[in-house]
Amino acid sequence: MRQSDLFVKTKREAPKDEEAINAKFLIRAGFVDKLMAGVYIFLPFGLRVFKNIENIIRKEMEDLGGQEILMPTLQPKANWEKTGRWETYDSLFKFASFYSKNDYALGPTHEEIISPLLKKFISSYKDLPKYVFQIQNKFRDEPRAKSGLLRGREFFMKDLYSFHKNEADLEKYYEKAKKSYHKIFKVMSLDKLTYLTFASGGSFSKYSHEFQTLTSAGEDTVYVCDECKIAVNKEIIKEQKVCPLCGNKSLREEKAVEVGNIFKLKTKFSQPFDLRYKDEKGKEQEVIMGCYGIGLNRLIGTIVEIFHDEKGIIWPESVAPFQAHLLSVRCQASNVKRFADKIYDNLQKAGIEVLYDDREVSAGEKFSDADLIGIPYRLVISEKTGDKIEIKKRNEERAKLISEKELLKLLR
Repeated sequence: MRQSDLFVKTKREAPKDEEAINAKFLIRAGFVDKLMAGVYIFLPFGLRVFKNIENIIRKEMEDLGGQEILMPTLQPKANWEKTGRWETYDSLFKFASFYSKNDYALGPTHEEIISPLLKKFISSYKDLPKYVFQIQNKFRDEPRAKSGLLRGREFFMKDLYSFHKNEADLEKYYEKAKKSYHKIFKVMSLDKLTYLTFASGGSFSKYSHEFQTLTSAGEDTVYVCDECKIAVNKEIIKEQKVCPLCGNKSLREEKAVEVGNIFKLKTKFSQPFDLRYKDEKGKEQEVIMGCYGIGLNRLIGTIVEIFHDEKGIIWPESVAPFQAHLLSVRCQASNVKRFADKIYDNLQKAGIEVLYDDREVSAGEKFSDADLIGIPYRLVISEKTGDKIEIKKRNEERAKLISEKELLKLLR
């Protein structure tokens, strides 16, 4: 992509109404634009990051046996009344149609939709287990929309739902899902700061589990057990001030962001919709359910909160909008421009995603924007570099000169 063709421009200053680091840098660098409190537009760079994260998650969900669907945002009141959550779900957006006079909700979650859907396809023990997921936008009437992408009113989530014959089968799959989540966070370079966190299971089971990423920008307080490499949330620590696995009392208090969660729903949402199957003896049994969520907007915000310096974002390579940022310095010089154009074309032919700063602006502005945008590799071509390319990683200070052949080998 040529930077001169972009309709988006970087900003020198962050909006005055944004306090969160992730919002400041994402807006300044042209990844997102704020429409209103808690609602952001993904611009071309931001959408590329979003798609990279989406694809990492999708691969793991498919490896878990998940089949992808897309459920509607618009949900009927009747389904929410069946589960008793029409009046009790705190942040539910509700409205009435002017024409049909029916009441609807904008989906904050999809248990009320997935359960009656699967009822149409599950009738026998031979139909189980089943795993269904989606990546879709959610709406919550959040009273405290703040912290940029960390707490919004409209955001994207991955929901995976599993359907089982019994609790033993759910337990087996639940453990697989934990491992998949750890893989996802490792690919995104978040694994060293993301902890499986014990939380209350509510009416579902003794525990549910969150995945909490440590950062000072987090609103949650967790207590880390360095022995077991797990954490406990505040709700649990009020009841037991020890690690639930090893009994360790020396837990480390940290601020964190919840980037994912998993629940054993059991029959909580199969029961209201009469989601049943006939077992091997022809007896009707209730389907056992699990659910597994990851917040995509929140992941993007969390990554920026962790991977940045005073100049801008430092994207991990797996989620970066491009692999390399090619800067043509003083590109009015015909020999520089020709060589830069050639390198850009050859990188594209090699399947390397590259942003080419071919704008006629100062070298200082190009370097400043490159640091702000935060693409992993900066490539500079100028009269000084001759027939070589200056390469520098965004998170390193030193640059070096390499040949085109070495560059292609490195980036491949």
